[in-house]
Amino acid sequence: MSTVGPRLLAFLARRVDPPADAADLLAEVLMTAWRRVADLPSDDDAAAAWLFGIARHTLANHRRGQTRRAALADRLRAHLATVIPACDALPEQAIETRAALAQLTEADQAVLTLACWDDLTADEIAEILRITPSAVRQRLRRARERLRQELAVSHPATDHVASSDVESTSST
Repeated sequence: MSTVGPRLLAFLARRVDPPADAADLLAEVLMTAWRRVADLPSDDDAAAAWLFGIARHTLANHRRGQTRRAALADRLRAHLATVIPACDALPEQAIETRAALAQLTEADQAVLTLACWDDLTADEIAEILRITPSAVRQRLRRARERLRQELAVSHPATDHVASSDVESTSST
C-alpha cells in the first residue's frame, strides 16, 4: 500500500497543468480516502484501485472547477471592458491624476480611492481601515493635499486644481 502514493502522484501529474497541482490533488485524494476509510478494501490491489478511482473523481472535480473559474474570469473581463475605460480613452486630466496618485503612499492611495472612487463614507472607510471616522477625515484631508502637491510638481499647469477637481478626476 505504501507504493501507491507515488503512483497516484504520477497519475495526477500526467493529467494536470501545471503538474505541480498534482500534489494538492493528491492531498484531496488522501483526505477523501481518510473520510471514507471504512470503505477501504482490505486487499492491497483492490485498495490501490479504489484510491485510483477516488483520484479520477478528484481530477474530474478539479477540471470542472477550472472550467467554472475560466468562464467566470471571461465574464469578469468582458464586464470590466465595458465598465473600466482604457487609459487611452481617459481625459488627459484623469491620466495625470492617476499618475500623481501612483506617487503617493499606499495609505494615501487607499483612503483617497475608497473615498473618491468607491464613494464610501468616513464611517465605512473607518470600518475597513480599522480606525476612527475622525482619523479617516484627517487622513483624507492630508492625502488630498499631498495629491494636490504631487499634481503641482508633476504638472505645473495644473497647480490651480481645486479640491473639487481632484475629487472628481480621482473618481475617473
